[in-house]
Amino acid sequence: MKIATLHYISQGISPEAHLENIQAVCQAGGKWIQLRMKAVPEKVYLETALTVRQICDAHGATFIVNDNIHVALASQADGVHLGQEDESPAIARKVLGTEKIIGGTANTLAQCQELITAGVDYIGLGPYRFTKTKAKLSPVLGLDGYTHILSQLSGNIPVIAIGGITSKDIKALRATGIHGVAVSGMLSTTQDAAVATQLQTLTTTLI
Repeated sequence: MKIATLHYISQGISPEAHLENIQAVCQAGGKWIQLRMKAVPEKVYLETALTVRQICDAHGATFIVNDNIHVALASQADGVHLGQEDESPAIARKVLGTEKIIGGTANTLAQCQELITAGVDYIGLGPYRFTKTKAKLSPVLGLDGYTHILSQLSGNIPVIAIGGITSKDIKALRATGIHGVAVSGMLSTTQDAAVATQLQTLTTTLI
């Protein structure tokens, strides 16, 4: 399976806002969408996920559900992304099967190694810098943190940098050995007309 170099992690003050942002990113050419909804009833999460599945299908985008294995299964998502406090990759693999994508969040070298041993398909490593997206933020890594961790990792698992990243950061981050980046606020807070421009800038920088 191919892991994209640019991941969009949804934001929104309501399910409708999440869907509007996802629609805008997909229309602008985004090909990897992660639906991330916190503190909502599972029914609402699933209803939103089912609509995201339709949007992603219409635009040929990969659809990942954040945290919730059961929503990922019921919505026929392409996979799930698990935080350190979520279900284990082993349980996710058992529930979702071998064909689905399983990603995991890490903040340290040890956590990366644990995820590799657990058989994840990619690692979301961060945060790069301070971000308001997450309520419980792990220690900021910065370029030095990425350089250290990537230099110690064995194998070729795709590592996605995340956390307050802008297009100006990508060149230096790519030099550390990361596979790609995940962005959220950069696209979620952008007017529709500017999403395509931002996305094009990110994509061009990642090539």
